[in-house]
Amino acid sequence: MTTANTVGSGKYTYEMDVNWAKVPDGWKMPACAVYGDSQDRVFCFNRDPDHPIMIFDREGNYLSSWGAGLFLFPHAIILDKEDNVWLVERNGGQIMKFTSDGKLLMTIGTAGFRSDTGADNSVFSSNGYTEVTHGGDPFNLPAGIAINDAGEVFIADGYANARVHKFTADGKLIKSWGGPGSGPGEFNLPHGAWIDSKGRLLIADRENDRIQVFSQDGAHITTWPSKLIGAAVMFVDDEDICYVAEHNGGLVSILNMDGEILTQWGDLTHRSCHGIWVDSHKDIYVVEPYEGSEGRTVVKFTKKG
Repeated sequence: MTTANTVGSGKYTYEMDVNWAKVPDGWKMPACAVYGDSQDRVFCFNRDPDHPIMIFDREGNYLSSWGAGLFLFPHAIILDKEDNVWLVERNGGQIMKFTSDGKLLMTIGTAGFRSDTGADNSVFSSNGYTEVTHGGDPFNLPAGIAINDAGEVFIADGYANARVHKFTADGKLIKSWGGPGSGPGEFNLPHGAWIDSKGRLLIADRENDRIQVFSQDGAHITTWPSKLIGAAVMFVDDEDICYVAEHNGGLVSILNMDGEILTQWGDLTHRSCHGIWVDSHKDIYVVEPYEGSEGRTVVKFTKKG
C-alpha cells in the first residue's frame, strides 16, 4: 500500500500522508470533520463516543481529547476567531459552542426536534433530502456552519431540509431561506458554508454538484461555474484560495474566488470526503478514506516548495 504520493500541480503541489495522525493505541478515529485553531492545533471531530474531539499538533502528535458521551452523530466543526469550537450535532439537531478545552458555552436548537419539511422524521439517514417537499424551520438534520466577523451564525440545514438559517451571535433566529430544487437559491442537501473576505456566503449545495454564492441576507448572487461532484465543505485561506472536499467524487479541488478550478486530485477510492482545513503553512488536512483504510480518517497534504 502506498502511504505517500505527490498530488496537485504547479503552485498547488502536495505530498499526501495517510499516517499523519498518531492516534493513541487502542483508540479509533472515525473522522467526520476537521478544523484548526490559531496555533495550528488540529481538531478532529469523529464518531467515537469516547473520544469525539481529538486534538493534534501539526506533526500529528496527539495532544488531548474531550466530549465523551455528548454527541449522537457528530457532523461538522469550525473554530471562530477566539478559538471557540462550534460543532454541528446532526441527529440531535443542535449547534454547540465550546471553549477549546471542552466547556459548553451555548447551544442552538432543541435536542430531538425535527421540523416539518415533508421528510419522514422517524428516519435518520443521509437520503432524507430526497423527500423534502418544502423548506422548514431550524432544524432537520443540520449539516454545516459558518460564522461572520460579527459572530452571526449561518447553518446549512440539509439532510432533511433545504434551507439556510441565520442566527445572532447569541443564538436567536434572524431569518431562513431556501427550498428544494436545483434553481438559483434552491438546494439539494446544503451541506457546507463559508463567509468569504468580501462578506459573501458560500453554500456547498452537495447533491446539486455546485457552490452557490449569497449575500448574508439570503440574496442569490451567483453560482460558481465549475461543476463539482458532491461539494461537501469549503475552506478559504488568507489569499482567497478556496479548497473544496467533494464527497461524491472523492476529490479535493482548489479554486479561485471566481469558482474556477486551479488544480484537482482524487478518485472514488476516497469517496465521502467530508472535511477540509488549511493551516498557516498552507498544508491541507482532509477527512477521507484511502485504499486499505477502515473508513475515514484525517489525511495530511503537505505543500511542496
